[in-house]
Amino acid sequence: MMDMETSTSFHDFLNRMRHPACLDLVRSIKSFIVSFSFYQPKPENDGKKVQDFFLSMEAAIRDHPLWTTASEEDIDCAMEGLEKYIMTKLFSRTFSASPEDDKIDDEISEKIRLLQTFLKPQHLDIPPSLHNEPLWLLAEKELLKMNAFKAPYEKMTSIMSCCRIINNLLLNAAMSEHEPTGADDFLPVLIYITIKANPPKLHSNLKFIKLYRRQEKLTSEAEYYFTNLMSAKSFIVELNAKSLSMEEIEFEESMQAAKLTNKTSSESSYTCQMNQQEKNECSCSKKMDNKLDDPGVLQVLHHGSNYPYMEAKSKELTVGDVDILLSHYKDLAAKHTILCKAISCLSTSEREPLLRHLEKQGAGTLMPVCHSTVGSPQTQLTRHQDN
Repeated sequence: MMDMETSTSFHDFLNRMRHPACLDLVRSIKSFIVSFSFYQPKPENDGKKVQDFFLSMEAAIRDHPLWTTASEEDIDCAMEGLEKYIMTKLFSRTFSASPEDDKIDDEISEKIRLLQTFLKPQHLDIPPSLHNEPLWLLAEKELLKMNAFKAPYEKMTSIMSCCRIINNLLLNAAMSEHEPTGADDFLPVLIYITIKANPPKLHSNLKFIKLYRRQEKLTSEAEYYFTNLMSAKSFIVELNAKSLSMEEIEFEESMQAAKLTNKTSSESSYTCQMNQQEKNECSCSKKMDNKLDDPGVLQVLHHGSNYPYMEAKSKELTVGDVDILLSHYKDLAAKHTILCKAISCLSTSEREPLLRHLEKQGAGTLMPVCHSTVGSPQTQLTRHQDN
């Protein structure tokens, strides 16, 4: 339901911004987005700039003729649309903006992978009445959605959906079991679900929400759930044997065994990838050979293989050399065209090792042009955006 509300708010915002009367607002928004490219990323400063811009835009929207009769809900919808638009445009600049963020994300994810191999609910003192695998799985799925979104509101919605499932689990257990359950049980369950889910870029997502979600929206229920997930992350980062209902020796042995298992698994995965890459390169060579086996192609490729003017200087050339040079130019252009067409028929995974192979064979002068002619995924994306 929330996803539909978000979509409606965003599309309503875009539709209103297309109105000629909103030209000044649109200019302000675009100018703000462009201004970010003038500075190096500084998350705390960037967060303050965005929050200040939200406040100034809210004041401008309230005073705008198109919103003179708007309710508070209408204003809020406009601001949600603005937040999504701004942060989607600035996402690559503001999300996981520093190498340190990536490092912390990787460390948390790796530690969670180790804990997943041995951690049980009883190690976190989660009472049996709250052991509910189907609901835990639902909560995990909601938490995993967080990294798929770019807007802070949508990321926060995933957290709230996850936490509401846990909260309902606690309420149902309290009504149906003799064992009392309460708020103290909420955090251990959230920690366990976070470990089971191992959401990608947990640190970066929480930091992004904290900096760029409109501050007035991180209150009440949202603030409670967000604070609990922040606490869950901190608990996982600092977790040791003393944090769990577990003997220290057992904890250390379990962590060492998990590291050994993960190392073996990583080495096996790397070996499989290398074997697959070798197969792909071999397959690429065979495909390329097949595409170049055509008699007409071979005739062009073999024609003019000697270039007597390679070392010639301009003052040594005569008018009589023009016809020969033109012939060599046409020969070279034909070879270039044939190679690029053959390469364009290959998939990206097949193409890259082949290009590396051809470069090693001395065809480096042709390859940059073939790269640009065929087009990498980034080039194709740029063309799509330009269109």
